[in-house]
Amino acid sequence: MTFNGILQIAVFCAVIIALTKPFGGYITRVFAGERTLLSPILRPIEIGLYKISGVKRDEEQHWIVYGVAMLAFSLVGVLSLYALQRFQDLLPLNPAGQSAVTPDLALNTSMSFVTNTNWQSYTPETTMSYLTQMAGLTVHNFASAATGIALAMALIRGFARRSSKTVGNFWVDLVRCVLYILLPISIVYALFLVWQGVPQNLAAYTDVVTLEGAKQTIAQGPVASQEAIKMFGTNGGGFFNANSAHPFENPTPLTNFIEMISIFSIGAALTNVFGRMVGSQRQGWAIFGVMGILFLVGLFVVYPVEAGGNPAFASLGVDQTASSMQAGGNMEGKETRFGIVDSAIFATATTDTSCGAVNAMHDSFLPLAGMIPMINIQLGEIIFGGVGSGMYGMLLFAIIAVFVAGLMVGRTPEYLGKKIEAKEVKMSVLAILVLPLSILVFAAIATVVPDGLAGTANQGPHGFSEILYAYSSATGNNGSAFAGISANTIFYNVTLTIAMFVGRFMFIVPMLAVAGSLAAKKLVPPSVGTFPTDGPLFVSLLIGVIVIVGGLTFFPALALGPVVEHLAMTAGTAF
Repeated sequence: MTFNGILQIAVFCAVIIALTKPFGGYITRVFAGERTLLSPILRPIEIGLYKISGVKRDEEQHWIVYGVAMLAFSLVGVLSLYALQRFQDLLPLNPAGQSAVTPDLALNTSMSFVTNTNWQSYTPETTMSYLTQMAGLTVHNFASAATGIALAMALIRGFARRSSKTVGNFWVDLVRCVLYILLPISIVYALFLVWQGVPQNLAAYTDVVTLEGAKQTIAQGPVASQEAIKMFGTNGGGFFNANSAHPFENPTPLTNFIEMISIFSIGAALTNVFGRMVGSQRQGWAIFGVMGILFLVGLFVVYPVEAGGNPAFASLGVDQTASSMQAGGNMEGKETRFGIVDSAIFATATTDTSCGAVNAMHDSFLPLAGMIPMINIQLGEIIFGGVGSGMYGMLLFAIIAVFVAGLMVGRTPEYLGKKIEAKEVKMSVLAILVLPLSILVFAAIATVVPDGLAGTANQGPHGFSEILYAYSSATGNNGSAFAGISANTIFYNVTLTIAMFVGRFMFIVPMLAVAGSLAAKKLVPPSVGTFPTDGPLFVSLLIGVIVIVGGLTFFPALALGPVVEHLAMTAGTAF
């Protein structure tokens, strides 16, 4: 590690901390329906949308109605995006003449973008037309992100309200999120990217002749508009196959820094929203502290491992130290314009959230460094998390943590004045266990059937890691991959589609049940025996619960993949 690397990490953390409170305040005002700086322009549009759609903005919904509205919206999204891909060859804005997408890939991509996974089993610039990229993928980048934030607000209202039968109105939350938060910032963000060199046009691909005399086709298109919401909405689906390693998506160190900041911005701000709505910002900062500590622990595994270089090379006498003449460390699969530290921050941040965008190939990371992104996803991406999903995932772990604390002192657990009883604990455990059930079952099947093994580029533990990462990414709605797996087959397209569905909706339904149950409860006045949930003790307990649950669930699988690969590498054994 270098001083420059540590400084970049410090600046990144400082900017995230500085943004959290003001941005959290703005989001709180938006969802409360209060006046904001943009209200004079956007309020008439908001009211007009309600009139056109027949939504009554003052009429709230029971958690079941809220959930049904969300599921219906998602179903329409899947069907419409599927149809757009299947008929894109007959539709306009297709200058490259892209053919219709095959049924299994269209289904996979539709579920992927509607669930905020943005897993891409295809090469975007050679598969999707401009119309599909803009009217399909980019639109769902907004819609899926707004859905996640709306669901987080429903759970936060569950904690904040007392004796209430409702958790908000899904349609109102959706409209306000897109109109006041995602769209304005994405417009400014896209213009910034254009200024930095990201294309934004509808021109046909350009054929050029290289210096060697070869012919090369340069893909371009409406990239900046998709890139902005891709990062800000923690979607991750790139316009190009190389994603944020591509110079047209991420051309400069400044765009790289802003993209990393945008990955965390909403997830961090929602912790402040939580604190404001429950009446104590210290509660929000406690959740922020848990997320921040887990982020730094993961980062300070990835960074020194990658900066230390490949031990197999060290045994051959290869100099891997950083100097003025070389970057040092393990630069395989990384952009030299970003280097190791920015690749480490990006890889950690994009898997702490549901973003899945990459500026380096995780498949080329050393085993222990590659294990951290996998663990981040397997924990449910609760470390800042996807827009909304990280917050409600962390709060479910918080419920488990206070339940454990209650068992320790022999009294009914309480969190923010709400008694945590059997229903909340059961629903929280059910939601948390859905993820490992999908990940481990599908990974086990793929490692024994020929169709699953045929997609891996490597044998042994690394091949197993590719499979495990794929189902972790799909179930966790992340979308990144180990890149060594060829997933555009009927087997992987179908099974990954199911995993994405389970990871999104089978998690959301019990979470909404918790929100409805908590909203109906009365507040219990704090007493001498009340466990404080805004201090270091609670932070430590919550971290312990997360680590123990994750360790007990996934350590055996990780031991068969990256752990064995690391031990084999250090012992000089090749698989």
